Amino acid sequence: MEFLSKENSQYYHWLPIFTVMLGTGMRVGEITGLRWNDIDLKSGIIDVNHTLVYYKHRDENGCYFDIHSPKTKAGVRQIPMTEEVKNAFLLEKKMQDLAGIQSKVTIDGYHNFIFVNRFGNVQNQGTLNRALRRIIRDCNDKQLLKEKNNPVLLPNFSCHSLRHTFTTRLVEAGVNIKVIQNLCGHSRSDVTLDIYTTVTKELKQAEFDDFQKKLKEKKQEWKNRQEKDA
Repeated sequence: MEFLSKENSQYYHWLPIFTVMLGTGMRVGEITGLRWNDIDLKSGIIDVNHTLVYYKHRDENGCYFDIHSPKTKAGVRQIPMTEEVKNAFLLEKKMQDLAGIQSKVTIDGYHNFIFVNRFGNVQNQGTLNRALRRIIRDCNDKQLLKEKNNPVLLPNFSCHSLRHTFTTRLVEAGVNIKVIQNLCGHSRSDVTLDIYTTVTKELKQAEFDDFQKKLKEKKQEWKNRQEKDA
C-alpha cells in the first residue's frame, strides 16, 4: 500500500477503499454497497447486511445497480475493524469533506454510500479493477527505474485477490477456522477449509525449506571448522 501514499497523489484517493478491502476480506459488492450507517467507528464494527450488484450491460437507461440481500445467512455478519481500517474510513471522510464530495444516489431506498466517485456515484468492480491495473503498472514502472537488476515486481491481481489475501493472513496468524469462516461470510466450511489446507501446506513447506537451509549451513560451518583444524 506504500505506493498509494500522499507522494503518489494520482492514486492517493484509492488508498481507503483498498485498505478496507485488504483489512476486512469483504466482497466487492459488500464494500461498494457499504453506507456510513453500516459502520460504527466508536465500537469499531462493520455491519454487513446487503450487497450492491452492478449490471454492466446497457439498456435504454444504461448500466444500473441493485441492492440484494446476502445469498446465505452466513453473508450477514459483523466484522471488527483493525486500527488501519478505522483510519481508512476516517481518511475517506476527510478527503470527501475537503473535496466537497458526498453520495448523491439512492438505490432501492439505500443511500449515504461511503465509497463514491467525484460525482457522488457508487463505485463498481470494473472501475476498481481498472484502477488496480493502473496502480500495479505504474508501481512496477517505478520499481524498474529504481532497481534495474532483479527488481521485485507486483503480479497482476484483482479486487477478489485482496479478499483471498485477507483470508490467508488469518490462517497464517493461526486464527480459528470457524472464526475465519464467520468473518469471510463463507456459507460452507469446505470453502474455508480448502484455503486453510492450501495455506498451511505452503507454510509447512516453507518452514521445512528453511530448516533444510539452516541444516546445510550448519554442516558447512562444521566442515570449514574441521578443515581449519586439520
